[in-house]
Amino acid sequence: MTETNQRDAQLIEDAKATLVKNDLGGYTVPTHGLYPFQWNWDSAIVALGWLPFDEPRAWEEATSLLSAQWKSGMVPHVVFHQHSDTYFPGPDIWGVKNIPDSTSITQPPVLATVIKSLFEECKDRALAEAQINTIVPQLIDSHLWWYKQRDPENTGLVVSYHPWESGMDNSPAWDAALEAVPCVDWEYTRRDTSHIDASERPHKKEYDRFLYLVDFFRKMNFDDTLIYQDCPYRVNDVSIISILHRGTKDLLEVCEKIGVSNEQTAYLEKRLSLTEEAIQKLWCAETNLFHSFDTRSNSLCKARTSAGLLPFFAGLVGEHQTQPLISELDKWLEHSEYAISSTHPEDPNYEPQRYWRGPIWLHINWMIALGLQDYGFAHQAQRITHGSRACIYTSGFNESFHAETGARSGGADFSWTAAMALYWLLPNTSEKD
Repeated sequence: MTETNQRDAQLIEDAKATLVKNDLGGYTVPTHGLYPFQWNWDSAIVALGWLPFDEPRAWEEATSLLSAQWKSGMVPHVVFHQHSDTYFPGPDIWGVKNIPDSTSITQPPVLATVIKSLFEECKDRALAEAQINTIVPQLIDSHLWWYKQRDPENTGLVVSYHPWESGMDNSPAWDAALEAVPCVDWEYTRRDTSHIDASERPHKKEYDRFLYLVDFFRKMNFDDTLIYQDCPYRVNDVSIISILHRGTKDLLEVCEKIGVSNEQTAYLEKRLSLTEEAIQKLWCAETNLFHSFDTRSNSLCKARTSAGLLPFFAGLVGEHQTQPLISELDKWLEHSEYAISSTHPEDPNYEPQRYWRGPIWLHINWMIALGLQDYGFAHQAQRITHGSRACIYTSGFNESFHAETGARSGGADFSWTAAMALYWLLPNTSEKD
């Protein structure tokens, strides 16, 4: 066995141990202390990590998340399965009276894409077929909720009500939109900065506005119609739109394979066409990138972030946008052997180690690389894959990575990074080089 293979074999075992360590019995926490509950898109990504070595546990991760689905179809962004005092804000602040307790917002719906992978790649076909028949109706309800409640005017572009819904909490893309949100008028004690240095976390001015929005949702009694009308933060998030679009296509493929065809699937097909037309609103010829759109100020969120590359993942990049976008990506990749920073290194808001203002996130890289492969850009996909592998070789399974050095950023022993190592970066390494 070569030295590289020995290293990879050890990392695979370490990644498995990370998932086992973070397993709380049916769901996997992102990491202990900092994130002690079940997070929506974390859990979806983590299911891919369980798949290579524990197929029943991969399905259980998904069904555990879906057990908290609201009657409306929404799948919440955090599920509070059990008490913990190491995280703020907890269920007492959110004020949701569900079983299990949850937050009142959601996260990017990557679960449908993950379920397609589980269904196609699972070796236990009896298990896969038993699970898929229960999960598909729940996924359909989730995607119908997105289109009907988050785009009631049928624009083709769903909206987000909170930066936490994007999963990219303090991305510079949200700076201007957040300025329109008042600050919360009560005192609170953050818990994140007791686990991670404040230089790697959002600023207090951002948290003040995050919490105002949490209060607002509760005061609106979580009514989708009232929130859509009055929420001070309402953004067409290009990352959510892209992940939802890809997820809907993947969901419909699964539906076709298992023989599900009805009014709901026909509606989802129509929504795909609507988004394919509407996505042009998010393209900016000045930056050669897709951007989110602040529907309150009617302006693009001009920060250059990796979210602007996710239309590749969705299959939403048009012929006239492909080459300019690839040229921009090539310049982006020149800045570091590690890839790809969450904010463009030439953007004035770039900070290489502060949460979503610069650090590298491997699950985003996986989606971008997958999209690039779909478009035939194997070289760029390989470059991102190599840069991602370099991160875990340099500093292990961290929440994210310093954009220039590959050093740890955020929490350690992180589940979705271990999952990406197991599912994407380490198996069959020689075939990927």
